[in-house]
Amino acid sequence: MIDIRPTAETFTALLKQGDFHGAAERFWHEDVSSIEAMGEPRAVHGKAAVAAKGAAWYAAHEVKAFEVEGPYVNEDQFALTMRIDVTVKASGQRVQMTEVGLYTVDEDGMIVEERFFY
Repeated sequence: MIDIRPTAETFTALLKQGDFHGAAERFWHEDVSSIEAMGEPRAVHGKAAVAAKGAAWYAAHEVKAFEVEGPYVNEDQFALTMRIDVTVKASGQRVQMTEVGLYTVDEDGMIVEERFFY
């Protein structure tokens, strides 16, 4: 079993700095999967598809604040708690969300799955 703590800590530090693109580019495996608790699409596979899903989300929301707690490491996985304050661009509605992201890391230190709970 590899020590995933360096991946978890660096990925989290990049998110805390607001560098979501850098975190994804550095740590997402080419075949990464992203699984949401609800909504469409529920699951997407492949780095380009996951990036496109994220771009669509950011295009629809204006992020006012983003906080991350963690990482909480267990073997080949780590979890983050994220608090997000956004304005939905289409409606102007302000929304505060809390979610947990569970990330699975392969033997090369790359994230092969991200799964969100909210």
